[in-house]
Amino acid sequence: MKTLRFSSSLFRINSTQTNKNGINSALRFSTTSNIWGPENRRYIPRRAVLYVPGSDERKLKKIPSLGADCIVMDCEDGVALSKKAAARSTIHRVLDKQEIDFMGKDCSVRFNSADSGLCELDMVEVLSAAHLPTTVHLPKVESPEQLDWFSEKLSHALGSRRLQEKLRLIIFTESAQSLLDLPAICRRGVELSRDAPFSLDGVVFGSDDFCADIGATRTNEAKELSFARQYVVTVAKAFKLQAIDLVYIDYKDLAGLKVQSEEGVGMGFTGKQVIHPGQVPVVQAAFSPPAEKIEWAKALIQAFEEHQKEGKGAFTFRGNMIDMPLLLQARNIVQLASSL
Repeated sequence: MKTLRFSSSLFRINSTQTNKNGINSALRFSTTSNIWGPENRRYIPRRAVLYVPGSDERKLKKIPSLGADCIVMDCEDGVALSKKAAARSTIHRVLDKQEIDFMGKDCSVRFNSADSGLCELDMVEVLSAAHLPTTVHLPKVESPEQLDWFSEKLSHALGSRRLQEKLRLIIFTESAQSLLDLPAICRRGVELSRDAPFSLDGVVFGSDDFCADIGATRTNEAKELSFARQYVVTVAKAFKLQAIDLVYIDYKDLAGLKVQSEEGVGMGFTGKQVIHPGQVPVVQAAFSPPAEKIEWAKALIQAFEEHQKEGKGAFTFRGNMIDMPLLLQARNIVQLASSL
């Protein structure tokens, strides 16, 4: 009789070991808490996070046809300095008049960084629209104090506006200093979420700026980033946040993208940044539980509930000993599947 062991990934299959029921006996699941988060708030899937320059109206008009879970109208890296004002103005108009149907996707805006001198301008204009984005992204967060500043300016930009639901906040770690201070940054973000008009929802690893900061040579294999990626996941999961993996820079190499996406799943990331629509199907497939996994999870939960009614604790299911950590991961799978 086998006992299942777990890693920090959402799900992972070792294709070399399959039990008699056709379900892999080396399934590895996250042992983090329930996917709905610390406040049981609605879970927003972000398997693929795609950036669209806010200054490029042609690309913005393509949003309804884009398949990524999270579409980010960008004020930051994807926009030339001379186009920053145009980007925020265009995003304001798109939101205000609801010119674009996001088709159920996470409607997001990435502001410029807190120390850029542009972030407050972005917030004031974008958030004065009649309709707000679901999620806002703050890049290059270097310290907890920058989140204090952001919270104050965000509250000022929203004024007396009453929100039906808090804005979700995604923060970026993009430097050595930011990585070292990430636990303190996340802790402060969670603390601020109690009273601020945002709820910290995830952490993005900005690999290119990080490589530039530490002097590393960026490669497709990303071996130079192994420690940083694993550390980002560890900290994010410690605070029950989503963890969004690095960009695969060779957007035409879909085979390499598949390998890196599956590697990210194995590390525990919940999603991945993409820079081209062609990358979206590969990434979202990697971060989605397959049908047999969903069936397995539902059956396990049902078996658990039946055993609970009988007053039993640990039990066997399809040839494996089942305990609470595995049950939590089965629930994670079902909840993720239901949100897609």
